[in-house]
Formats: sequence, C-alpha cells, structure tokens
Amino acid sequence: MTNNILEIKHLVKKFGDFTAVDGISLEIKSGEIFGILGPNGAGKTTTINLILGLLKPTSGAIKVDGIDISTGGDKVKKMMGLMTQETVVDGDLSARDNLEIFAELYHVPKGEIAGKIDEALNEADLSNFSERQSGTFSGGMQRRLTLVRAMIQDPRLLILDEPTTGLDIQNRVSMWGHIRDLTKIGVTIILTTQYLEEADALCDRIAIIDHGKIRAIGTASELKKMVGAGRILEIIFENESQAQQASALLKGHFKLSPNVKGDKLDAALEKWDAKVLPEILAALEKKKLTVASINVHLPTLDDVFIKLTGSGMRDSAEETHVSARSNMFIRR
Repeated sequence: MTNNILEIKHLVKKFGDFTAVDGISLEIKSGEIFGILGPNGAGKTTTINLILGLLKPTSGAIKVDGIDISTGGDKVKKMMGLMTQETVVDGDLSARDNLEIFAELYHVPKGEIAGKIDEALNEADLSNFSERQSGTFSGGMQRRLTLVRAMIQDPRLLILDEPTTGLDIQNRVSMWGHIRDLTKIGVTIILTTQYLEEADALCDRIAIIDHGKIRAIGTASELKKMVGAGRILEIIFENESQAQQASALLKGHFKLSPNVKGDKLDAALEKWDAKVLPEILAALEKKKLTVASINVHLPTLDDVFIKLTGSGMRDSAEETHVSARSNMFIRR
C-alpha cells in the first residue's frame, strides 16, 4: 500500500500531430496541496482533463487511490471534485438552492443533502446569507460558494483551477485559509494558479510544466535552489538601449548571464558578496548608464519559473480553461 492518492505514469496526449502532454509521470500524496504551474499552452489544462476522465490518454496510465480511471468509472469520479476558474452560480437562486442542485447532480443521498448544505454554508461563512439570491453576493462570497459546492459530495481529491482569479488581496488571503482548512479533513488538492506567490504560500510540492513535460518538481524551497544559492539582481535603466549596454557589461566584466526585458535587467548572483553591488554600480556609472532602480533579493518562484520556461505566462488556445468539459464532469 502507498500513501499516494494519485499516480500518473508516462502520460501522453496527442491531438493529431500536436503533443499536448508528453510523457508526464508524478505521484501526489494523500492530504497534500500539489501545485501545477506553467505558461499558457504548457499542457496544464489537458493534464487536468485527463485526470478528470474528460479526455482519454493516447498512452500512459492514471490511478486514483489505486484505481485506474479508464476502468474505475463512477467509483473514481465520486472521489474527485472540481472548482473551475470561472465563478458559475445561478444568480436568481439562493445559495442554498445552488448547493441543493449540485448535491442532486452529484447523487448525494436525499437524507444527507440538508445536513451537507448547512455544513457547506457554515464552512463558506454564508449561513446568514443562505436564502439570499447568489447574484447579489460579492465576488469573494461567490467564490466561496463555488468552492464548497465542489465539496458537496465529499471528494477525496479536489482540483482547484485558479481559485482566486479576479479576487482582491483580502478575499484571496481568505480563500487561502479555506483551502488550507480542507487539508485538515484529509482532502488532497491539486492547484493551478497564475499567482506564483499563491503556490509558494499554499503548496506542499509544485510541478512546473512546459511544452507538455515536467521541467521540475519539488517543494518551493527545493525549486528556488535551482536558481542558485545567491541572490537575484534587478536593475531598471532609463531606456532599453541602456539595459542592453549594461547586459553586455555584466556579461563581459562580471561573468553574469543577464536577462533583459525592455528597460529592466535581471541576473543571478550565484555567490552573494555584498562587495559586488558597489562594484557593479561603479562600472555602470563609468559607462554613463543611468540606474533608475536597483534591487537585490532572494530567488522567488517567479525566478524559477522564468529560468525553466524562458518567459512569463503565454497565451494559447490549448490552455484555455476547463469550463466546457467541467460541465460534462458535473453532469456525469
């Protein structure tokens, strides 16, 4: 017996000549929050749809609690819940009515529905608003309702697709608390997010996916060490031309490998020495390169992400959200 709720082995999904998922293998432990990060078009959404059973793999295997999803049918689906990126609630119905509809869709026994709804409303801090039309709720209230709705059938594995998109920082932090609470009752969570600080704050382990492959997997601390044990240097100049000149200087004189984006330059300082900063500033001043801002900080997940994927988030038709297929999952 293993402690893994999810096991994926050599997973491949092709759409014609295009390979969206290219040999992914990973194991997710019961009770952990596991993050999946990657640029748009990386294969995240396809991987999620494969886990949910909404797509059939070209090859490879997926097991949930030891059961192959290709043969497990409803038994496997009942172990999983999904919160989509969009907030989809029936605004004309009350919070209670929204939950009741989903309880019936998930085939919750009729004798248990009322109790589960009361529990869900309490968990979402919506007990005092249970009879109000959900269309009158704030964005944060609607997201909390969407979260507990995904939990109405007590799934062991919950997939959260960008659960805090569109929320302000206060509501986002509040949502983090609700997500952490779910792990206390044994729920395993797969989290996709566009906020790297969110993955850093919540996830026990993180996989970074790009071009259908896992580029790295580990704890946030383990991933940050991939950038180096030193610091990240960030400099903003008056214009892009000066940033390019500074990049050539740092490459030639300081043996660094800068990245330039517009008027901003960043570079990894593999071995941090406080003396190097005044030396760099002096060299830039000698070349008459005007520094608007300079900053040195420890590596972040953003730095790891950029190092492994070579870019920020990308737009791609492949990596659209899972809303259409999620409706298929709900109506199973």
